[in-house]
Amino acid sequence: MLRLVVLVSGSGTNFADLLQRTKSGRVPAEIIAVGADRECGGLETAQAAGIPTFVEPFTAPREEWSMRIADRIAGFEPDLVVLSGFMRLLSSAAVARFEPAILNTHPAHLPEFPGAHGVRDALAAGVAESGATVIIVDSGVDTGPILAQQRVPVLPGDTQDVLHERIKLVERDLLARVVTHIADGTIDLADHGLEHRLDRSDSEGTQ
Repeated sequence: MLRLVVLVSGSGTNFADLLQRTKSGRVPAEIIAVGADRECGGLETAQAAGIPTFVEPFTAPREEWSMRIADRIAGFEPDLVVLSGFMRLLSSAAVARFEPAILNTHPAHLPEFPGAHGVRDALAAGVAESGATVIIVDSGVDTGPILAQQRVPVLPGDTQDVLHERIKLVERDLLARVVTHIADGTIDLADHGLEHRLDRSDSEGTQ
C-alpha cells in the first residue's frame, strides 16, 4: 500500500475526498502525514482523522524554505507526495528529492492555462471547455508529464467559484485513479507515466 504525504494550503476539500477514498479502501494508499505552509482547514481535517501534520511557514529565500519543507516530508519516508491545493512553488532542488514521485492536480486542461489562476484565466479567455489535469511535478510551472486529464465544459453564467467546484469533482476522480494505478503498477513513475497516460474514457466513472 502506498504511503502518501499530502501538502495543502487551504480548505483541503480535494484532500478530504482522497482521505475518504483511502479510508474506505477504494484507493489502495495510506495518508501518513499532511503538511502546509500555513494553518488551514486541510490541517484541521487531517488532525480530526488522527493524521500527523506539520506546518512550515513560507519565508524567503524560497530555496531555503523549500529544502526545509522537503526535509519535513522526507522524515515520513513516503512513497508518493501529493500537492493538493498547495499554493507555493517548491524549488527545483526540493522537487528533485522526490521526482518523479511527486504529483500535482491543476484546474485546467494543461498545457492550457498554467499557473495559479487557471480557472480565472479560462473564463477570461471565453473558452467553451476547460478541464482538470494530474501531472508529475517538475522544475517548471505546471510543465511536468501529464498522467491524466479530462475536459470540463464552461457553462453559460459560470462564475469562477461555480466552474472551479465542477472542475474539483473531476480533479478528485482523476487523482484517485492515478494513485490507484500507481499502486497497482499500471502507471510506472520511473517511465514518467507517459506510456500509461489516462485519457478521458479511462478516467470516467471513478467514484
